[in-house]
Amino acid sequence: MTKIMPDWTKTPRRPVNIAVLLFDSFSNLCLANCLEPLRAANTMTGRHAFDWQVLTPDGAPVLSSSGMQVVPHAALPTLRDSDYLFITASYDHERYDTAGSRRALRRASRNAAVSVGLDAGPWLMAAAGLLDGKRATVHWDLIDPFTERFPKVTAEQARVLRDGNRITCAGAMSALDLTLGLISTHLGEAARLDVEALFIHGDPPVGRSADRHAARDPLLRRALSAMRENVERPLSVNELSSLLSCQPRTLNRRFRTGLGAAPGTVYRHLRLGVARKLLEGSQLGIAEVALRCGYESPVAMTRAFRKVHGVAPSRLRKHLP
Repeated sequence: MTKIMPDWTKTPRRPVNIAVLLFDSFSNLCLANCLEPLRAANTMTGRHAFDWQVLTPDGAPVLSSSGMQVVPHAALPTLRDSDYLFITASYDHERYDTAGSRRALRRASRNAAVSVGLDAGPWLMAAAGLLDGKRATVHWDLIDPFTERFPKVTAEQARVLRDGNRITCAGAMSALDLTLGLISTHLGEAARLDVEALFIHGDPPVGRSADRHAARDPLLRRALSAMRENVERPLSVNELSSLLSCQPRTLNRRFRTGLGAAPGTVYRHLRLGVARKLLEGSQLGIAEVALRCGYESPVAMTRAFRKVHGVAPSRLRKHLP
């Protein structure tokens, strides 16, 4: 079977529309791990790539498990066409497993291209029959009762599972895996790397979710770490390969297979990402930023920066608030 190569960059034809359904006692951490990376992706790419609205079953405000009130944009019955419907429930999820809730979820799922259950949300999806015949996961504390209650669903202890147009996610931390996967799907690996670095800078990159059929390549993880540690004095591909004890052609193949781009392209993108952070968050001159990001002259960095970010460094800084 031919392996599908990832896209380094992608441009969606229109904003990806996401409806987020919240039930009382939902996990605020789960919600934040979904929405904040999407917001960051819009900001860092300079495009309105993702659009979202928050819904509740009846349009009334809901409280998170920590007592934070969220006022929704609308009620679930108003949902029309949506690319994704995120169903988010946590504590007291069985209280919302009612005939009315099941009907509402079935109706709403018909208006969404993909239905996504987060934390205890897969329980409500399964109760509505939305996961019959599917592989699915749920918060791991619920795996055993979930398996007993829903024999038509193949329950697995995974972080994220996709089966057809159904995605299930185990909890708050795996919600970040899920969202990074969506960013990769709709904007490409470059955007995912940018958002990943923003939220977990200095840590090993989060692996792709199980619906992508592969964990992050260990060689890629080490290569990306070495690149991030050598921004001011970039390593050549031969030097990087020697450091990683592999052949340059092996490194090139693994980058193209895992990220859809050559090592040099990825390295340049990471360095220019650091340059953007320095331009936006410091008072360093452009010449100093260029040196700190491995460029011999501000002219060379400006040329590369404009190509990747679509704007010159001086113009970017001019428009900062």
